[in-house]
Amino acid sequence: MDAGAGAGSGNASGGGASACCYYAMLGIRKNASAIDIRTAYRRLAMKWHPDRWASDPGAAGEAKRRFQRIQEAYSVLSDKGKKAMYDAGLFDPLDDDDQDFSDFMQEMLVMMDNVKNEKPDTLEDLQKMLEDIVKGDEGSRGGVGGRAPPDGARRARVSPYPQQQSRR
Repeated sequence: MDAGAGAGSGNASGGGASACCYYAMLGIRKNASAIDIRTAYRRLAMKWHPDRWASDPGAAGEAKRRFQRIQEAYSVLSDKGKKAMYDAGLFDPLDDDDQDFSDFMQEMLVMMDNVKNEKPDTLEDLQKMLEDIVKGDEGSRGGVGGRAPPDGARRARVSPYPQQQSRR
């Protein structure tokens, strides 16, 4: 697929790369790996680099425009946070405040990856946790639900507010 694929699918105002799909612009699928994204970018950047088209003034302007769009697509798709925002339809290349949200999305993706890598709880693990909650930890708190003292003695209930004496 050519670098300009999908370029006509945007609005007629020619609003730049945000007007078409970054994936189509780089000629890759949405599930492309980071290596695939980088390879596609390098191939297209070499093809459309303005220095390669300097001898043809008529094509130089188009080459510069395509090169900038390719760079924009790569800058978004190569950044996990920006890519997540773009895939969710939340990325606005004209909004400078997106960096904070991009950082937040990056942190969320890292946390989600960490959760994915953890061993999932089995049914037996969940049953044991429930038993521990119901029985309480006999060694440290004792009693049902960990509420009663280990010697079985009852404690006096203390009111959260001191009682006021009536004045007469």
